[in-house]
Amino acid sequence: MNEQGLDQEIAQLQNAYTAITEFLVQYSFSILGAIIIFLIGLWLAAKAANLVTRIFEKHEIDITLSNFTSNFVRILVIVMVGIIALGKLGISVTPMVAAIGAASLGAGLALQGMLANYAAGITIIVTRPFIVGNTIEIKGVGGLVKNIHLGMTVLTNEEGEEINIPNKHIVGEILHNSFANKLVETKFNISYQSNTDEVVGMLAKVLADSPRVFEGDKAQVGINDFNSIGIEIGIRYWVSTDTYFQDKYQTNAELFKALKQANIEIPCPVKQIHIQEH
Repeated sequence: MNEQGLDQEIAQLQNAYTAITEFLVQYSFSILGAIIIFLIGLWLAAKAANLVTRIFEKHEIDITLSNFTSNFVRILVIVMVGIIALGKLGISVTPMVAAIGAASLGAGLALQGMLANYAAGITIIVTRPFIVGNTIEIKGVGGLVKNIHLGMTVLTNEEGEEINIPNKHIVGEILHNSFANKLVETKFNISYQSNTDEVVGMLAKVLADSPRVFEGDKAQVGINDFNSIGIEIGIRYWVSTDTYFQDKYQTNAELFKALKQANIEIPCPVKQIHIQEH
């Protein structure tokens, strides 16, 4: 029985050896050809990705879009070469392609929001309505642009908070871009007895001399309105977004100090009450 078992094992090994030998003899060139094709494909994919990167750098296109496009080109070339290599081995890729297409359709429907954000991100990077360091406001949310990703844009403010806005909520909406600065608007009243020319000139000089005000000589000071309390003076000037409140408070303090030193009256609302005795 032992000899019979040994003979059976030897026979099985011989059959396996014969099958492997026949397979290698029959398909060795196909396997070698498929491996060579795939290796050449990997080389071509790297070359194509590097070419795309150089083209984007030459035209100074955003690095985020450059990386995304070069990686997409690399993957696309590898997939195409893989299909060719599988065909070289005699493996039909038609069912595989159909399955991938069906899976892609299902994934696309499930990830519509994410894909919309990516598409919007590409639009932002290509059209450049803003760049890192700009101050933007969208749907009442504003801040300094810290990063621009394919899926979202990251803002930050003076408190150090990070605000993540999905890119699909930026493209197609009304966008305010004030670059690296933010507008301060201030209004207050002065007495009707005050000399408005002197007040306006004095405040304009304070803004022009202030190191906190961006282009202080272009700040705007003037008569904004008239009311029952007094003459309303309007002031508009720009400060750096990353120190907005600090600069605003300090500049307003300088303006108020100048008004006090010049003895400019800032009237307060007064109510008169008449009491009649019967």
